[in-house]
Amino acid sequence: MTDRIFDQRSLIASLDDAARQDLQSRNDRAGLIRLAAHVLLLAASGTWIMASWPLWQGMLFLHGVMLVFLFTAQHEATHGTAFASEWLNTWVARVAGVVLIVPPLWFRYFHFAHHRHTQDPDNDPELEGGKPETLAQYVFHVSGLPLWWAMIKVTLGNATNRTMSAYVPEKATGRIRLEARVMLTLYASLALASFFVSSTALLWLWVIPAILGQPVLRLYLLAEHGRCPMVANMLENSRTTLTNSAIRFIAWNMPYHAEHHAMPTVPFHKLPKLHEIAQSHLGSVSQGYGEFHKDYVDGLKTAKR
Repeated sequence: MTDRIFDQRSLIASLDDAARQDLQSRNDRAGLIRLAAHVLLLAASGTWIMASWPLWQGMLFLHGVMLVFLFTAQHEATHGTAFASEWLNTWVARVAGVVLIVPPLWFRYFHFAHHRHTQDPDNDPELEGGKPETLAQYVFHVSGLPLWWAMIKVTLGNATNRTMSAYVPEKATGRIRLEARVMLTLYASLALASFFVSSTALLWLWVIPAILGQPVLRLYLLAEHGRCPMVANMLENSRTTLTNSAIRFIAWNMPYHAEHHAMPTVPFHKLPKLHEIAQSHLGSVSQGYGEFHKDYVDGLKTAKR
């Protein structure tokens, strides 16, 4: 039975200095191994597609799932916990952000505001668009179309001197504007280069797979806070989803999401250990993503009736 009084402050206070230091220890090796494995899988699926091996059309989807889940690498690097070396965190966040049209510096401020104000309807930027409240909204959300449109608007808006959101400090606006302009220049250059050399490689290795894979990332991310209580306790307002090792691998252990929100300085490879410590105090837990989405959709149907 969950002790609802126990929150993230109680969790941190329950750890002695040695345990806290161990949980927060970072190293390049763990991050590089995970990143290398992720990239090798992308290289293998990309080779399969370009070689037109049997069932290559189905491989487009698997390649796309692995591609969009670079977001979890960007997320971890944004926290500075993927690697001990700051330059590795910076460049992984940058490259993944460009691949996914998620401006890395802008995302840093967006995401840290989300951590400061998790599930606060007035201040959590992740709640600005709202969560799906009808079956039609759920399907539209999962399609990924709202996300692509939002990221294109953000990138164009950042590049064209539009007023930025309140969570972006004034001192960062110049760098965020430059970041967006560099990204747009890079996209335009890649499109022109592909046109002039008559290559469709980027279309088959990047654009189409990303569109096909994005719904899986939407399903995964909706479980992080969807239908969690609007309270300040991170062990309740964030969901841990108990799942298989393949999903934990590709998501850089972020299914342990309540643990991550309770102690965001803990690197991905230490989250299983933190889960062992915190599991009896978690207020929002699902036994897999299938269970979460069944409950979510059933809730939408019940609300409609």
